[in-house]
Amino acid sequence: MGESPTVVVTIDGPAGAGKSSAARLLADRLQFAFLDTGAMYRAVTLAALRAKIALVDEAALTDLLAPMRLELVLDKVYLNDEDVTALIRSPEVTAASAPIANSPTVRRRLVEWQRAVAAGQNIVSEGRDQGTIVFPDATCKFYLLAEPRERARRRQLDLATRGMQLPLQDILQAQEDRDRRDAARDIAPMKPAADANIVDNTHMSLEEVVNLMEKIVQSKKAPSGRIS
Repeated sequence: MGESPTVVVTIDGPAGAGKSSAARLLADRLQFAFLDTGAMYRAVTLAALRAKIALVDEAALTDLLAPMRLELVLDKVYLNDEDVTALIRSPEVTAASAPIANSPTVRRRLVEWQRAVAAGQNIVSEGRDQGTIVFPDATCKFYLLAEPRERARRRQLDLATRGMQLPLQDILQAQEDRDRRDAARDIAPMKPAADANIVDNTHMSLEEVVNLMEKIVQSKKAPSGRIS
């Protein structure tokens, strides 16, 4: 008998929509690998800031990426063997991430890495272009939404757990600016895939969101028990 085909589940959506938490829990329930693509872009942003290069300099970014080692192990992010899990979530990295996300050089390289990570294993991958660009043939696609103020409130709570206290209005404004940029960019704009399951989780708990997603993924199962 041939090997069972691998299963790719994508979860896209704006910041604060709960993608990472939902993806981690869904991957755990399905016993799939988990890929946090946003962390990859943040790690490249951190590296660029440290190197003090112009974030729009494609040649400099090419040179930066060439020797770079980027690993995601469980909940840890390693940049050239350094644990940068906390550092990549800083407001400074967030504020500087837009040019990196818009870079053709960075996107091309990270898409290659993301597909390489997914090759040969069942995976839940979250980001902003997973169902549209990186894995257009994914088995099951989701696009998570939530009302802007609720998303900002979640972000504020997340930052507070990391020891960063920011006013809700500042977070909301930064979020609106980022949403606008992500939706308008020429390369891989943030939008739901045509065949994505849209989930507005404004008034849903994490458990409710993942229960719904798990049910949808399981509905893809063929009579043999495989996910079709």
